[in-house]
Amino acid sequence: MEAQKQLYTVSIYTENNVGLLNRISAIFQKRHINIESINTSISEIDGVSRWAVVVSVSEEQIRKIIGQIEKQVEVIKAYYHTDEETIYQESCLFKIKSDLLFEDRQIQNIIKESNARIVTVNRKFFVLEKSGRRSEVDLLYRELKPFGIMQFVRSGRISVTKEEMKITELLEAFHA
Repeated sequence: MEAQKQLYTVSIYTENNVGLLNRISAIFQKRHINIESINTSISEIDGVSRWAVVVSVSEEQIRKIIGQIEKQVEVIKAYYHTDEETIYQESCLFKIKSDLLFEDRQIQNIIKESNARIVTVNRKFFVLEKSGRRSEVDLLYRELKPFGIMQFVRSGRISVTKEEMKITELLEAFHA
């Protein structure tokens, strides 16, 4: 019987070195695991990057992956969390023809009900920004699709844990 898969957010704290993305993605590739989303940014400690990688795997698989990731020299620490253990968001941008904004009441209602924000408007197009759970972004996409989306982009997941992580002390010791 195959172990049950679920979504995990992998948080990886690293030094910011060239080539690390290739080595980390190879860890997933070797196991034939598709990365649902990936995001990297600065962390709460200067000089340390934080990655958020979302994958659908079994708990046994994620434990092995964390072990492999932590073998990378530049990796300070890696963790995995379920959706229930994190607060997470995605962000997206929609580019749509401007005439629709002024001529179609329905699109105005969609924008208002979705809590999307108009970022810019010019004669040819307007841009909407929406942050939220993937399901909220997907819903807005489905609602706007019939109007003709000129461009669409979605970020990877960003997340923080609900419980305190002891990484700050570890990072401060590393950075000292």
